[in-house]
Order: sequence, then C-alpha cells, then structure tokens
Amino acid sequence: MKYAYTLRVPYQETDTTRRWRLYSLENTLLQVAADVANELGFGIRQLLPYGYTWILTRMDIEMRELPMHGDTVTVQTWIERNAHMLSVRNFRIYNGDSTQGELIGRVSSVWAVLDLKTRQIVNAFDMPMFDGCVDGEPLVLPRQLRMLPLCEEKEAFTSQVMYSDLDYNGHCNSCKYLEHMLNIHRPSFMNAPTPFRLTINYSREIVEGDTYSVKYSDTDDACQWQLLNAKGETSASARLTNLNHIDNEMS
Repeated sequence: MKYAYTLRVPYQETDTTRRWRLYSLENTLLQVAADVANELGFGIRQLLPYGYTWILTRMDIEMRELPMHGDTVTVQTWIERNAHMLSVRNFRIYNGDSTQGELIGRVSSVWAVLDLKTRQIVNAFDMPMFDGCVDGEPLVLPRQLRMLPLCEEKEAFTSQVMYSDLDYNGHCNSCKYLEHMLNIHRPSFMNAPTPFRLTINYSREIVEGDTYSVKYSDTDDACQWQLLNAKGETSASARLTNLNHIDNEMS
C-alpha cells in the first residue's frame, strides 16, 4: 500500500538560499509517516495506550536538489518490511502535484517501537494493528560510505537540551539533532543547487537538561557530524555528501 501527500514548501521553512531547510524536509517526512500510521491504526495515538511509541533510528535522504519556497512537491510513502524489531519505511519525492512528476528525491527510514517505561525497543509487530500494512517494495539506494572517526575534528560547542528541543516522547526530537548540527556547520556546497546524500543515525536519546556537544569535520565534498552526550557517548551521527561528482541517476 502506497500513500501520497502533496504540499507546498512554506516560506518559514526555507533558508537564505530560498530552498527548503534540510531539517524541515526531514520533519515533513516524519509528519507524513505519522499521518499514514495514524490513518492505518498503528500511529503513536494507537500505541500510547500500550505504553509504546515510535522512534526513528536511521534516515537516508538522497535529493537531486532541495525545492524552493512555493514549489509544490508530492511525497509518496510505504512500508517495505517489519522485521527483527525494526520497520523500514520508504519515500519518494516528486516535483509537482502528483507522483507523475519528476522524481527529485528518495528516502529510506528505519523505525522501532519504544517501551516508554523501560526505554527499550520492543517487538510489537505481531500486534493485530500491524496486519496488512506492509507493501514489500524495496527502495534501492547506493550504499552510503561508512561513518569513520572524525578527521581533524572541530568541537563547535557544548549546550543543554532545552524545552524547544523536546517532543512528547520526552526526549530530543529527531529533527533537532540535525538542526543543531547544521547550526554549527553548514557545508559550502549546500549554498547552490546540489545533489546530495544525507545519512543520519540515532543511537541514544537525550532529554531535557542533558548536556551535549557537537563535533564535525568537513572536506570539499562531504561533512560529518557527531553529537555526544555528557558521558561522551554518541547520541547521533550524520554524514552529508555532495553527489555532483558521482554518477547517481535516480530510477
């Protein structure tokens, strides 16, 4: 089962290049996923009575370029599989008001169900609410380069998780990790229409009052960030790669 949502890129979600902010794009994808899950009966509203909620563990975004203010885009989404305690949800992003438009983006995301009491991932996919929800179509993306220890790392700042960072799961919202990373350093190749690949991994949650630090390293064609908690453990890591010099035709 595939579902499609059409929207227009709002002014307040664009940056100085007039293009969609990357973390706003991620936020839109999460909202589309949430709307579909709620519509089909296995969203957060349906999980909360069991003491469960959804969390995002990984997202891979590949875009030809970021749409501009006022552009109309259509987001198509479906679940590839629910297995081994993880749910893989895919997206395609089209230019225009239908899936007949030009394909400008592909996204793969990995989700898990979190027990709010134990703060541990649980296997909930045998619950009746998940029956019949899997489409099964894989989304094949070029393999992303493995994240390595930062080279010539730069520690940009240390701060605390604030009220505005939180979602109703009680921890830092997924998009806020990326927002904090980009606030610290936005690679220069993102100032122009650029095909790119973003991979972001979420490892450990951070909650209100927690101290975190952001480190990064960059080259002409890639930037990598690491967000660490007060214990020095990685809470999230991300890599943004310029695809201008890579043969990367979308199918």
